[in-house]
Amino acid sequence: MRFRLVLSVLVFARVTTAQMPDTTHSARGATVSGTVRDSIAHGPLVGAMVQLVAADTKNRFGRTAVSDSMGAFKLGDVPDGQYMLGFFHPMLDSLGVEPIVREVRIDRQRPVRADLAIPSPAKLRAAICGAESAPGAGALVIGIVRDAQDHAPAAGATVRAEWLEFSFTRDGIVRKIPHLVATTGQNGWFALCNVPSAGVMRLLATRSADSTDRIEVEIPAEGFLRRELYVGPTQTVVIGDTSRSGDSLAPPPRRLHTGNGRLTGTVINAGGQPLAGARVGIIDGPQTRANDSGEWTLNNAPVGTRMLEVRAVGYFPDRRPVDVVAGALPVWTPLSTVKAVLDTVRVVASRRSRFEQSGFEERRHTGAGRYVTAKEIASRLPLSTSEIFRGILGVRLDLSAHDETSFQMRGGTSDWCTPMIYFDGLPMRGLAAEDIDVVVRPHEILGIEIYSEASVPSQYQLFKNSCGAIVIWTKLGS
Repeated sequence: MRFRLVLSVLVFARVTTAQMPDTTHSARGATVSGTVRDSIAHGPLVGAMVQLVAADTKNRFGRTAVSDSMGAFKLGDVPDGQYMLGFFHPMLDSLGVEPIVREVRIDRQRPVRADLAIPSPAKLRAAICGAESAPGAGALVIGIVRDAQDHAPAAGATVRAEWLEFSFTRDGIVRKIPHLVATTGQNGWFALCNVPSAGVMRLLATRSADSTDRIEVEIPAEGFLRRELYVGPTQTVVIGDTSRSGDSLAPPPRRLHTGNGRLTGTVINAGGQPLAGARVGIIDGPQTRANDSGEWTLNNAPVGTRMLEVRAVGYFPDRRPVDVVAGALPVWTPLSTVKAVLDTVRVVASRRSRFEQSGFEERRHTGAGRYVTAKEIASRLPLSTSEIFRGILGVRLDLSAHDETSFQMRGGTSDWCTPMIYFDGLPMRGLAAEDIDVVVRPHEILGIEIYSEASVPSQYQLFKNSCGAIVIWTKLGS
């Protein structure tokens, strides 16, 4: 769907006549002043080009000023008359908003105060998504897709947003991945209306053979997100022996994405000290380590919007979208210690939690199955939940042709197969590894149970499955 927004009737300027002495005989003209505010960032809009032009085309009078660090502007020596006041800024282009223009009248050379603003998220949502987009109807995601090589707008690009939903049925919890798709206009602009608010979702932009990574973004509570996306080509290199893909001891082949991009940055701790040796890399791309000054450089990275991982021993990992493009600013990444993150969590309970009542500890001491405790997970510092399973014998993650990663186990009657997955004792069907990463973070896990077909406890044999079970206990369900 193509979107175009023209805001020509919304009034965002407040014009008042200041109560000041008459200076008609001492000044040649009046002063028009005010501030330009960014209603999305809730602060002043710096660098806005404010223009005042005569409403009467016969009068070619005009004035221009640029808003300062406080968003303030001032236009002097303006004669009496009727004028049009507005401003230009790159932010308006990325929002898909036409320059906002308002009438201003100068009478008897008295100074005029005119405060301008970018439309608020609520007004933008109503204008773009329609009157039915009332508060609570969903969030709005907008932006511009650009070519990663020359930054030109990418017309006709496809932007896909997807998120995870669960439905409670008689057979357990069923997983769904709803999605929305938008097509960019000639200016590369796109809009996605009524996506879930205050949550995590994934965005993917494609144009012919160029694309972004499937990046994770968090929708703010106010229900509005603006994100520019850069599409670029990738080169794929297969690492590993594909002829041994059926061997349980051989790691599955990996696809490594490379390119001609370059990205730099610095890793520091909460106190501002550099973290030497921190590992930095593009997901499924090139990796490097920070030097003694905490600085790092990634070469041969795929250009475009990618997902970056940063981790250091004893620190909580960081994962964020980055734009690998020419002229990109260095990425500044502060990491918090695991202790600092865990110390912010205080759990007070007056009764036994669901996890304590589950019998996890009793089963762990029987020796049947394999178990991973919260303490073990914390010591490994995994960036995502699926990463916990990479070091467990007999369990592997397989990447499908649809770029989804599934859990695989050694089955009793077959080679590699898909186990049943339980969250807090409830069965979930069709979960991919990426879904589990969205549902629960590593620090939210209390324990994991892994059973082959022969060792599955009776309470986890609700469905016919010759491949065993994986049971994940979380703080969310306790």
